[in-house]
Amino acid sequence: MISDTSQQAPNVQTTEWDGLTWVNIDRPSLAEMQYLQENYPFHELELEDCLSRVQLPKLDESSEYIFLVLHFPIFDPKRRVTQPSQVAIFVGTDYVVTVHHGDLRPLVKLFEDCQMSEDVRSRVMSATSGHLLYRILSVLVDYMFPIMTKVISNVEDIENRILDERAPSLARELSIQRRDITAFRRIIRPQIDVLEALEKRPLQFLRARLDVYFSDLADHTRRIWSELEENKEVVESLQDSHQIITSNRTNEIMRILTMIATIMLPLTVVTGIYGMNVRLPLGGNGVAFAAVLGVMGVISVAMLAFFRSRRWL
Repeated sequence: MISDTSQQAPNVQTTEWDGLTWVNIDRPSLAEMQYLQENYPFHELELEDCLSRVQLPKLDESSEYIFLVLHFPIFDPKRRVTQPSQVAIFVGTDYVVTVHHGDLRPLVKLFEDCQMSEDVRSRVMSATSGHLLYRILSVLVDYMFPIMTKVISNVEDIENRILDERAPSLARELSIQRRDITAFRRIIRPQIDVLEALEKRPLQFLRARLDVYFSDLADHTRRIWSELEENKEVVESLQDSHQIITSNRTNEIMRILTMIATIMLPLTVVTGIYGMNVRLPLGGNGVAFAAVLGVMGVISVAMLAFFRSRRWL
């Protein structure tokens, strides 16, 4: 059964199956919070949390429902960084309420599928509200894996290019990936505590033991955290390697330039002397120019031979 959206709270949508109601609110406003306050026993502070985008992930429990605030990653292609998207969830004995900002595509799609298909509703909503909560969290946790795969792919690409890439371009890529991984880690770390709390805390009014289900979600999240930790270390190692390679290249360039300057120094002295407007030995001799060039050539060859003998070249 699908109910129509109310005029007073235009972003409230509900779907029902076998006595279980799923209320979905995207892009919440005060009107939607007023609707929830009038129809459910939710505390006003929790409703205020639903409107805020800066809440930390948490799990609160009352005698009639539990309240969760969770963050899940979404990738911003313009800024090339992973950002958190908040979802607030109320779970009672016969209802689940999800409040989000419409940018978590797996959650939006799951609700739309439940609305459109009786088969999907029977599969997703045929058990308890706790099982529906697990289904919702499962699609959101699974959604993190493609983002994680993209992070791994980007790091591997940089790793393959580090020995032959131009320094400014690669340094920027490393900084972008490190920022992205850091942002991803900030999102994931608090989630683990909430999912572990769901796993360990007995929620009697849900009428089901769901610790195995939530343990699976916590394991998946810990796996993503481990992957992020590993890639964080790889990026830091690549940055160190890139700095060493860049420093070596700079030293090599400076060494060559120093050699050139050292070779040119006596040649500059000779040409400076013979460029003075004074009488000099062989000044009127026709072979003087060739003799000076010969001396300069001998000096250059001698210095190159000396540098090679010292293994400076």
